[in-house]
Amino acid sequence: MATVLVLATATGCDSGDKNTSRAASVPTGLGQFYGQKPAWKSCRNGFECATVQVPLDYTKPSGEKVGISLIRLPAEDKSERIGSLLTNPGGPGGSGVDFVRQAARSFGTDLRRRFDIVGFDPRGVASSAPVRCNTGPQLDEFFATDASPDDPNETNRLGSESKAFAQRCKAKADAELPYVGTLNAARDMDVLRGALGDQKLTYYGASYGTYLGAFYAEQFPKNVRALVLDGAVDPKLSSTDLLIEQAKGFETALRAFADNCVKSGGCAFGNTPDAVIDKVSSFLTSTDKKPLNNTRDSRKVTESLAVMGIARALYVKEYWPVLRQALTQAMQKGDGTLLLALADEMVERKANGTYSNQTDANMAVNCVDKPNPANLATYGKAAAQAKKVAPRFGPFVVWGGLPCVYWPAQTEQAPHPITAKGAAPIVVIGTIRDPATPYKWAQSLAGQLSSGVLLTFDGDGHTAYLQGNSCITKATDEYLISADPPKNGTTCR
Repeated sequence: MATVLVLATATGCDSGDKNTSRAASVPTGLGQFYGQKPAWKSCRNGFECATVQVPLDYTKPSGEKVGISLIRLPAEDKSERIGSLLTNPGGPGGSGVDFVRQAARSFGTDLRRRFDIVGFDPRGVASSAPVRCNTGPQLDEFFATDASPDDPNETNRLGSESKAFAQRCKAKADAELPYVGTLNAARDMDVLRGALGDQKLTYYGASYGTYLGAFYAEQFPKNVRALVLDGAVDPKLSSTDLLIEQAKGFETALRAFADNCVKSGGCAFGNTPDAVIDKVSSFLTSTDKKPLNNTRDSRKVTESLAVMGIARALYVKEYWPVLRQALTQAMQKGDGTLLLALADEMVERKANGTYSNQTDANMAVNCVDKPNPANLATYGKAAAQAKKVAPRFGPFVVWGGLPCVYWPAQTEQAPHPITAKGAAPIVVIGTIRDPATPYKWAQSLAGQLSSGVLLTFDGDGHTAYLQGNSCITKATDEYLISADPPKNGTTCR
């Protein structure tokens, strides 16, 4: 369950002035990439699609190339168009093409009027030379394996499954694995900026997309026009510390769900938040001993799949009624069908048993982005620490990253603070009860960035901008259009 969301010449007013400053320089040897002109073609419902080439290895620009898939919803007012708003929905492993196709028209009215809303599949993801390691049945087995081992045999089995995952990636994608990390994806973003005709980058990144955006700002600070980093990931944390803190975030979200259940009335799980959480804990313990049946297929709903289903529902507050229904069915009838449906949605498993490449790509990026513990025993210590501070989610979240211990590709660099000195103001949005990217990460990233500005959403759910809060929408849209940030420390409710 590892962390399982460009400007043409401006013709407008004051915001155009900030976007038509001297063009960014092209890195040596990369002119052929920056000078590309995407061949946009209609791809249904008002969208246009294209492909831009980037080098697989930036140290060998004349070598193998990777096609980066793009999609855009053109600006509605060509006379007032500022340029393109590049976006990334997170993951790592999330398809930016799918994100824009699904969510572009949910962006603010003023943004859609003045920007092309652009999405891209990062290298290794979806339609951009996807990393594919596992078959559907292999991923079914991986996700169903007990990720909260109670004895050495269960721990060793988890280790064997994780090692097999890594070995399959080596067998099927060995040549790609060293180059799919965030460092190279950020370089690709600057090529996209140039190929799209933008002198500086305007960007919205959610979840892992904040990490990608921060890496971009670190490498190309002078090319930043306006960056919104929504649901921040803290770049200075180690791989296991990130997972432990994420697990604590899910615990915070579970308590918010429990509180909401009690206050809404008719909560079937208890009369106090503590009682609800105790009931969920007891349910998970019983599921560990006796997995649930489901009516979708022959799979058993193990404790790991049940936790994954709960976690998926905690991402979005609108899913909380669904979670109440899923838990009621599971606890009262022994029916894990709805929990399994939520778990399948989390990892993009289709009804026919196939998966998108989200899981393979997620692991491939995470495993090269940061160093990992050297062996199973050392990794187990981090999982034990996670269980102490996040009893329900800690083991599952941390053990989910175990394949990285056996990963065949080397880590790009050690964790470190990102300052992006010299960059224009960068807005970091944090949601106080965010389950997947804890609020403290937004506080930390905004503090690290030399030009960081913290915008807080006092709410629930993962990321803030597309939740429809008028205060967040107004502050974000005004900044992206004008490049003038809101006051540091602004809070929206």
